[in-house]
Amino acid sequence: MKSIYRGLMNAFDYDDIKKDILEDPDYCRCDEEFYNSLIDGIKESYQEIIVDLDNYIDKKKEELNPIELSILIVAYYELKTRLDIPFKVSINEALEITKSFGGQESFKFINGSLDKLARKYRALEIS
Repeated sequence: MKSIYRGLMNAFDYDDIKKDILEDPDYCRCDEEFYNSLIDGIKESYQEIIVDLDNYIDKKKEELNPIELSILIVAYYELKTRLDIPFKVSINEALEITKSFGGQESFKFINGSLDKLARKYRALEIS
């Protein structure tokens, strides 16, 4: 989420994002292979993600703060492409991050949006 946030704030220079994150104190705890696959996947499908999110959020993207949008981008990518991660895990992680970094009531909006996404991309798991 921090890397996508940095990208939103700084015109998505992915090389700089990957360099900058190395200095983040939390980076030492991350799974580097997973991180790289996530960032690279988001980079490859960023425009598709942004366009498709419009179908699942009840606000205009311009109304979202960059933290909310970053969380939605990462969770969207996980829900759509990382079928090895249970959808409940992706949503719960997004909600925990939202509670830590987002606005006071943002988690409700994030939860509702991700629930819609999960129903589309993980319908078989939900049934």
